[in-house]
Amino acid sequence: MKLSFRPYLHYKFFNALFTGMVGGSVFTIYATLSPSTFSIGGILLALGMMGMAYVYHRLMNIRTFFRFTLVSELIMLLMLGYYLLFSTHIMSALIIYVAYQFSFVFGGYLVRAETHFARHARVMGWIDVAKQQGSLAGLALSYGFYKLIEHYGITKAAEQVYDLHFVLFALECLIILSLLRAFRGK
Repeated sequence: MKLSFRPYLHYKFFNALFTGMVGGSVFTIYATLSPSTFSIGGILLALGMMGMAYVYHRLMNIRTFFRFTLVSELIMLLMLGYYLLFSTHIMSALIIYVAYQFSFVFGGYLVRAETHFARHARVMGWIDVAKQQGSLAGLALSYGFYKLIEHYGITKAAEQVYDLHFVLFALECLIILSLLRAFRGK
């Protein structure tokens, strides 16, 4: 398996675009959760990341990097689909929180592996620039989206966040496609 650099930059851009767009919505979604949930979630996240760190030496290969990245993106797609089907339940907030925490457990490894496979400071710089461009674009797009739907009378935060998730679902499909293009068989 081989990592194709330009398609990988596209993947990183779209991934960061997603992160920028979703950023503010989690506050609305998480509003129903107890503050103690975040303490427990943080403890489990730290334990999960520590567990992953213990096995880095077994995970530092391109195939595993691809698989963990793909699983992380598929978790996001399933989470978005679940939210679109069951957005009004308190369980939705908890499932979304758990899905993000689970993907963050992978995230520590993915950042380390990405640095390992990039190997050159210039390449890492290009990856970080793509991520920042995507993040800025995502923040701007979410702002524009919220203002646009406000113009059409959708002013409740929960409704705005729900509507945004249709866009996020389509974007996540694009992210997965760009990820598959970035990793090629030999």
